[in-house]
Amino acid sequence: MKRDINLRHFEAVATAGRLGSISNAALALNLSQPAITQAVAKVEAQLGHALLDRQPTGVTLTRAGELMSARIERALAYIVRGGNSVRRSARLPSLPNIERRITFGQLRALLTVDQAGSFAMASKLTGLSEPALHRSARELEQLLGILLLARHGRTVQPTPAATNLLRFARLALAEIEAGFDELAALRREGAGRIAIGTLPMAQTILLPRALARFSRANPAASIDVVEGPYADLLAGLRNGQLDFLIGALRDPPPVGDVVEEAIFDDDLVIVARKGHPLASSDFLDPARLRDFPWVIASSGAPMRTRWDAIFAEYELEPPRVKIESNSVTIGRGLMLNDDWLTLMSRDQFIFERRAGLLAEVRGHFSSKRKIGITIRDDWRPTQLQAAFVTEFKAACKDWTSEKLMERKPFRYA
Repeated sequence: MKRDINLRHFEAVATAGRLGSISNAALALNLSQPAITQAVAKVEAQLGHALLDRQPTGVTLTRAGELMSARIERALAYIVRGGNSVRRSARLPSLPNIERRITFGQLRALLTVDQAGSFAMASKLTGLSEPALHRSARELEQLLGILLLARHGRTVQPTPAATNLLRFARLALAEIEAGFDELAALRREGAGRIAIGTLPMAQTILLPRALARFSRANPAASIDVVEGPYADLLAGLRNGQLDFLIGALRDPPPVGDVVEEAIFDDDLVIVARKGHPLASSDFLDPARLRDFPWVIASSGAPMRTRWDAIFAEYELEPPRVKIESNSVTIGRGLMLNDDWLTLMSRDQFIFERRAGLLAEVRGHFSSKRKIGITIRDDWRPTQLQAAFVTEFKAACKDWTSEKLMERKPFRYA
């Protein structure tokens, strides 16, 4: 949000390009031709790219203009959806041309106050005065006809209506930032940013491999990898702060506006320390799994559901869980120090297995889950983002082939 964005100027570029002339854009936006010309010139100067090719018969979009205009149109559509959804929640009629009434300054005030928790902290983050932020927030509330920020003690928090608007505002800004990245890639191949949300399974082998290969091929790329609980990562994906999620898929997806793509099946097995009483037997009585402490994912998590299914298959009551944790690191630490058991992917403890620290508890206990990528249903990736998805899929395919070769018995020709 550090950029100074004038949404009306950006809309002027997209409209002129779509309609093919400055005069048509002026009529559509109810502005003068000099105002449209000036707006286009300001945006081109800000971006450092010519966006319109001027001809005696009109204007056409340059390649930079095509890329940026597509992002502007998507950003404005998100603002329309967000603004009118707030109005509908208050049983108010939609506002025509709402995207031309909401300003970037108003959205920035709302976003920053939500992030900071107060106008004072928001002022420090933006460098804007508290009165200016107050004014922008109140103007937006008056425009939409609904309270957006409510004071709770010393903090200021968004109302439910504002929370909905904030999501669409973040999606709009993510589109504009994607446009900036695509223009940067025109100057320097491979430039741009990628924000990845990662779940534990992908962190051990697959994501590091893909990152290493992709970074070598695209040294100008900036990649942000975010770890966290699934619910937090899903929220980041849905509001545009993350481009995609990598890891175990949910079946079905928890919300209707995301799409999951399965890439491969992951084996889940029971794991213990090397030398554990259950790790040395090839034919284990399932009832013995109840004799040792477990660290397992919290109730409701997919891993916990699969754990419950193991005991249900043998008509056994699951043992009391002593520690609930979604952290693979915590689980490893417990197993390395005592006779704890857990359920995890074979790939998640590959290094400890090779080092002779952890072992699989053998038996008919294995389960499978789908590993893949989760995206927003209307996501339009930049060329760089699409290239990384392709690289990650290649890394998964290579790793699957390697594991098959390891398990395949050697035969002489």
